[in-house]
Amino acid sequence: MNQQLELLETKVAFQEMTIEELNQMVINLQADISKLKEQLMLLSQKLQATQTSNIANLSEETPPPHY
Repeated sequence: MNQQLELLETKVAFQEMTIEELNQMVINLQADISKLKEQLMLLSQKLQATQTSNIANLSEETPPPHY
C-alpha cells in the first residue's frame, strides 16, 4: 500500500512538471503568435498603401477606338 502511494505521488509530481512545461510552451507560442499577427497587419497595411489601382483615371484613359 505504501509503495502504491509513493508510485502515485511520483506520477502526480511528474504530471505537474509536465503540465508546467506545457503551460510555458503555450505562453511562449501565444507571444509568438501575437508578434506574427502584428507583423502581418503591418505588412498588409504597407501592401495596401503601395498597391495602385488597375483602373486608370478618366483623364489618363485613352478613348475607345470608335471616337
